[in-house]
Amino acid sequence: MKNSLRVERAIKDITQKELADAIGVSRQTINSIEAGNYVPSTVLALKIARYFGKPADSIFQLDEND
Repeated sequence: MKNSLRVERAIKDITQKELADAIGVSRQTINSIEAGNYVPSTVLALKIARYFGKPADSIFQLDEND
């Protein structure tokens, strides 16, 4: 799964920690999602999408291998 989380954070000018605190996860979780090492649960993906005010599929995209 690919994601544009790092880009969305840059647009909003927030740190990984600020995003993590806002949605109730650790900074390491945000880091792992951005690095592509962790696929978020549906609930977490929806929380992230809601935070940015965007549909989940505009932030998270299926990869060809998914």
